[in-house]
Amino acid sequence: MADSLTTEQQAGQLFMIGVSTSGLDNATRKAIESGAIGSAVLLGESSAGTSQIAAITAELGKLRSAGLPLLVSVDQEGGKVQRLQGKGFSTIPPALRQGALEDGQLRTQARGWGEELVAAGVHYDLAPVADVVPKGKQDSNAPIGKLDRNFGNDVAGVSRSVVEFTQGMQDAGVVTTLKHFPGLGEVTVNTDFGVAKDSDITADDEYLEPFRKGIEAGADSVMISSAIFTQIDPDQEGVFSKKIITGMLRGDLGFDGVVISDDLGAAAAVGDVKPGDRAVRFFAAGGDLLINADPSLMDEMLKATVAWAAKDQAHAARLAESAGRVLALKESAGLLTCS
Repeated sequence: MADSLTTEQQAGQLFMIGVSTSGLDNATRKAIESGAIGSAVLLGESSAGTSQIAAITAELGKLRSAGLPLLVSVDQEGGKVQRLQGKGFSTIPPALRQGALEDGQLRTQARGWGEELVAAGVHYDLAPVADVVPKGKQDSNAPIGKLDRNFGNDVAGVSRSVVEFTQGMQDAGVVTTLKHFPGLGEVTVNTDFGVAKDSDITADDEYLEPFRKGIEAGADSVMISSAIFTQIDPDQEGVFSKKIITGMLRGDLGFDGVVISDDLGAAAAVGDVKPGDRAVRFFAAGGDLLINADPSLMDEMLKATVAWAAKDQAHAARLAESAGRVLALKESAGLLTCS
């Protein structure tokens, strides 16, 4: 199915564009339609409940890029990172409390939260967080620990919760992503607001175990961090690192699903890289699906990606490979059938 698409259509399938939970504006609609964008992420907190979100997702569903349905995602972790609230959505506790549940309870609850997403027309939860935050860094770890987004402070406990959350969402028919590979538990800076560096995690670190367990449990995708991991690849952010994506995740952990980026649109961590270069470097490193929270950058990113693919047959093959993975993800979400 991917091979039947044009290069431009394949490229469009590899982008996930930000859409406000308050509604689809004309600029974003135009970006989706003109670029054949394949996925959307709902941004901003909404307390309007299921009916308003369902109206937005239904509108997105009518756009159909390249004749294919849009995959709609959201950050619905719980606690301070629960984008969809109001009537029809449970108040989800923070991950730190989810991690304290008895065996089996998180899977049951996650299924219920997933069913609420399905009712609102959302197919993809950008969760669970698989990062392990050391106990002594809970308060200093700005992106995860300080917000209670981690399931706990030990590898075994986090691994158990990652597996249960993943399986619960699968039970509801919602696809998931493990994040933020290879781990954001040691950093002090939030990549949304600045450059984060990790000088602790290594290529064979024990903190990779929750990702390994989540992959074994059938996680559909893995999100790559935009932090810099100095002991693995000190010269570039994780999202641009072939060592991390192709070497560690694909090679060492054997993951063959969708590799999704953290936001490469509005995040300050990549602000000094030209938008087109952000896209090309991510795909060249082995990434499949790029989150862009800034619709105004979409055209530049797309053009750079298409031009990159046209330069070399190996680049074109890399693009087609990723398009195939994204379409398989849509199949897992029940959006299409690949024969």
